[in-house]
Amino acid sequence: MARTEIPHLIPYLASLLVSISVLIYALTRRQARGALAFLWYVIGQALCLTGFILELVARDISTKIFWDGFQWIAGFFILVSLPVFIVQYTEYKIKYPRLLFGLSFIVPIVFSIILFSDESLHWVYKNPYLITSSFFPELAYEFTPVVYGYAFYAYLISIWGLYVLIQRIIQPHSLYRTQAILILLGFAIPIIGTMLTLFDIRITPQRDANPFTSAIGNLFIAWGLFQFRIFNVTPIARDTVFEAMVEPVVILNNQNDIVDINLSMLALLGKTANDVIGEPAKKVFADFPIPIKQYMQTSYARAEATFDLGGVHVYYELTVWPLYNSNKEMTGRIYISHDITAQKELERELRKLNAELEDRVRARTWELADAYDTTLEGWARALELRDKETEGHSRRVTDMTLKLAVAMGIAGEELEHIRRGAILHDIGKMAIPDEILHKPGKLTDNERETIKKHPDIAYRLLSPIPFLKKALEIPYSHHEKWDGSGYPQGLKGENIPIAARIFAVADVWDAIRSDRPYNKAWQREEAVKYFVEQSGQHFDPRVVNVFLKLIEQGEI
Repeated sequence: MARTEIPHLIPYLASLLVSISVLIYALTRRQARGALAFLWYVIGQALCLTGFILELVARDISTKIFWDGFQWIAGFFILVSLPVFIVQYTEYKIKYPRLLFGLSFIVPIVFSIILFSDESLHWVYKNPYLITSSFFPELAYEFTPVVYGYAFYAYLISIWGLYVLIQRIIQPHSLYRTQAILILLGFAIPIIGTMLTLFDIRITPQRDANPFTSAIGNLFIAWGLFQFRIFNVTPIARDTVFEAMVEPVVILNNQNDIVDINLSMLALLGKTANDVIGEPAKKVFADFPIPIKQYMQTSYARAEATFDLGGVHVYYELTVWPLYNSNKEMTGRIYISHDITAQKELERELRKLNAELEDRVRARTWELADAYDTTLEGWARALELRDKETEGHSRRVTDMTLKLAVAMGIAGEELEHIRRGAILHDIGKMAIPDEILHKPGKLTDNERETIKKHPDIAYRLLSPIPFLKKALEIPYSHHEKWDGSGYPQGLKGENIPIAARIFAVADVWDAIRSDRPYNKAWQREEAVKYFVEQSGQHFDPRVVNVFLKLIEQGEI
């Protein structure tokens, strides 16, 4: 190669250098979602550029054909990895992805076999010749139907990938839109370069403009990588979670960088999405009243915080949950801030009401009791209004519990305590988030553990009220089981308060004998059989015997 030809290689070498730089960056991020597929895309592109440069400096036609074939093989990596990266980056949902990606190997493999057999078939290189009018002898040949067919397949895959990226662009989150536009340009520009070559349109001294268009595309991708940190900032379940949430929410990745945030949290921060996404959470939440920065190394947590917002004292409960991808790998954590101001106001009003009623108890005991009972029924009604699916459950189960208690020989003041406890049995669910309480279908283990906290919440809510001390046995202990497998204390046998044992029978009977959106009512015989089976396990055998007699007599 003559010394005068070296300067003309500089643009191609610069393009190769950009590709290698992007390759090294992708290699350091290969554990990130989509980074491995992108790594193979850049490897294919770098190999294509290497093959092009070696073809350029070759002098004889056979050597040029060898390096041109090398570029076809290198393009195999680009064609296979491009759709994989786009699907992973955009989280585009397709059925049977492994099967489809496996099938995508068929056409490139068939073309490679044809390429290796082309010396005798001439299905790729038809009438090859050299053009010597430019700085380097240039290989040219007639494009055959096989070449056009392979190009059509490649463009079909590319157009589909660009379509998926465009779908991401038109979604509402501005930073993701900017990222997707950069990726779209980075992939589209090299595709346009190959089309120019295919239709023999020259924009450079050489027939093949792809080295230059690849360089331009790489610059766009590099801009996205370094400016917007594409592999550090990727969507994590935004479409399925964020759009339905009104509480302040932020999502961190495993490096504790902010990867998504909703408008409610941005309003509390007084910032925009562009200000915070991709930034370390420790920096963004340094002076934030909700203690997010204290729980950045925790997978599960609950904490309370209070602060003034516009002159109003606001209470928030922070809930931390881990997020997993389809491979069950933890990808980050979601921080949900529930506004519990209303709950705190209720607790304060309850304490205030308790103090006021205690002042009046000496003079008007019955009036006090009546006022309390009205309040209790109001609480129960408020809870039912929150959960329409169980409306009427509290009234039915209270009536049933009283009948069973009377049949068990309980009377007088103890019966009144049972009535109040039955009314308040689910009062602790007022603190359970709506997205768990109203979730259709089966709960996750973590969600089930959250639901199981409602007896403890009821205890904290009602225990400061002396008037309800005996009634508290039902809200606190009605999920205990005779064999000790219940919660929250794991009580067993006679250690479970009799009021809770009686109520548990009535509560379960009403639950399985009532229609719910997710569960049809059991038949009477099926329900009776269940209680016989659970006698001595879930339920007190003596209580079950009395209850079944009431059923036989038609009193229940």
